[in-house]
Amino acid sequence: MANINAMTVDLEEYFQVEAFADDISVNDWSKYESRLAIQMDKLLGVFADTDVKATFFTLGWIAKAHPELLKRIVAEGHEIASHGYMHQHLSKQNADVFFEDITKAKALLEDIVGMPVKGYRAPCFSISADNDWAHDLIAKAGYEYSSSSYPINHDLYGVPKAPRDAYRLENGLLEIPVTTAVWHNRVFPAGGGGYFRLLPFAVFDFLFGKGQENRIANFYTHPWEFDPEQPRIESNFKSKFRHHVNQKSALTKLTKLCSKYNWTTMADAYLDKEHPTLGNWPSVANGDY
Repeated sequence: MANINAMTVDLEEYFQVEAFADDISVNDWSKYESRLAIQMDKLLGVFADTDVKATFFTLGWIAKAHPELLKRIVAEGHEIASHGYMHQHLSKQNADVFFEDITKAKALLEDIVGMPVKGYRAPCFSISADNDWAHDLIAKAGYEYSSSSYPINHDLYGVPKAPRDAYRLENGLLEIPVTTAVWHNRVFPAGGGGYFRLLPFAVFDFLFGKGQENRIANFYTHPWEFDPEQPRIESNFKSKFRHHVNQKSALTKLTKLCSKYNWTTMADAYLDKEHPTLGNWPSVANGDY
């Protein structure tokens, strides 16, 4: 039987991404044109056409602004999970601020969709290897799983010594890393995002195929990645390139990926499976497991 993998979407606006955090204040978010309706029509259309069910890690800010969108997502058979409320990198938060953010988001999402919200994903996978409180607070807030780690080297995120497969921490929380591939003894990103748009489809598909060998793969994307007409944000070259590269071809590539593999939600893909319990987060993230 072919693998069933997890399709995930970080539900946020183009002006809320970490790459533009130094250019746009959170106080100015409401001044920007929302593109979610256009972007989600494209994305949900592809999922419907290819019979894909996905998990949408949704910002509380988005949920408050677009409650009917969340109801549509659930009505079409997808899972709503939490991306926190304000999409702030964890380096900008202390434990109290973080806990308030994730509990506020969970309560709002559950009130809108009328069902439990089981999963959480940190903005920009920003739980660092030396953080000793975030995962405990995620569990305390009532989440069953987190998908907040990407075991690669990256300038904005990454815990390269952390496990590549899903595991439980000693507090019982299930952590589900974004998929990576090992090729010639090197670890490569194979879980989506900008790498998916940057690489030719054949190259990404090769890495993804390796990444999902003998495991459930965890792929992620964003609605703004499929909208080349979105307003341009004034920023540095690196941030603009990362954000806009190959947006015109991204929807075609996603359709190919959806058609080639089997996909479901995070909850359906992972929660009823057995996973090893490894220890506390700082130990696991530093390779001591």
